[in-house]
Amino acid sequence: MSKGVERDSSAYSRTRKILRPLRFQGSANLLFAILLRVFMNGSMSKSIGWIGTGVMGYPMAGHLLSAGYDVRIYNRTKDKAIPLIQQGARWCESAGDASEGADFVFSIVGFPQDVEEIFFGERGILSTAKNGSVVVDMTTSEPSLAERIYETAKEKEVSSLDAPVSGGDLGARNATLSMMVGGDEESFRQTKPLLEVMGENISWFGPAGSGQRVKMSNQILIATTMIGTVESLLYAVRSGLKPNAVIDLIGSGAAGCWSINNLGRRIVKGDYAPGFFIKHFVKDMSIALQDAERLGLKLPGLSLAKEFYDQAVEAGQGNEGTQALYKVLESMSSAKT
Repeated sequence: MSKGVERDSSAYSRTRKILRPLRFQGSANLLFAILLRVFMNGSMSKSIGWIGTGVMGYPMAGHLLSAGYDVRIYNRTKDKAIPLIQQGARWCESAGDASEGADFVFSIVGFPQDVEEIFFGERGILSTAKNGSVVVDMTTSEPSLAERIYETAKEKEVSSLDAPVSGGDLGARNATLSMMVGGDEESFRQTKPLLEVMGENISWFGPAGSGQRVKMSNQILIATTMIGTVESLLYAVRSGLKPNAVIDLIGSGAAGCWSINNLGRRIVKGDYAPGFFIKHFVKDMSIALQDAERLGLKLPGLSLAKEFYDQAVEAGQGNEGTQALYKVLESMSSAKT
């Protein structure tokens, strides 16, 4: 199974390097797919089921469509899937319909309870996944749930990977996501060519649940980094400095990080639209704190960050991007922008 995918995706990767500078977006993905087929002399042979077409899932599934794959999609709200249907995806009425007969099934939804529903619910993924297929949950979720999915899938002769992602909406749109994967190494090897269509920095870390635990390490780092990013800009603004000029300089030095260079720019513009929802980030921090407690770890920095983000949710900002933390800390000192 893996050789065909590797061969097809290798051709895709080479072609993408040629066409990527053209920056195809939106409806131009159809032209992108046509050009890919010309370069590759044919379309992809593997069938893919995809569940979840939100801020992250929509562009990720779009990359697979643009690569020429047969993609069947399901989302709780069909309206969010219509652009993908217009690009050639086939609509399904349930997660089980999307997974039935598919060689690979990908999911990226909001919360662990959503993952539980699409995998174990009536007409869920594991009720229809065929023998020998690979299911890949890319939601940031509980490590213990990833382990349970793995064990249940194994009983059905289905492989399972947990492969949460990092890079936000920009990474999803530009196919530059980082992916951290747990599960059987052979299943990872079979699936990696497909992951490479959606991301760039992709690593396998060990058995089921390992991908989720690496993602927790990622979220712990981001949580406290966001406090520093916001406080740095609050200080710069209160001091009368030009915040973009400050970002230009400190973003290229030892303090430089993705948060200041990307989310810092959005804060300066007053752009709090979600690349990653605060409500989902609070969920991630809760998972990390629970797992840390199981390990006997105290994480005071993460606990403090979660307190601040809990305040954002209480203020009605749960559907805003994580950079909206700026408004929470700004309100504490009545800073003027």
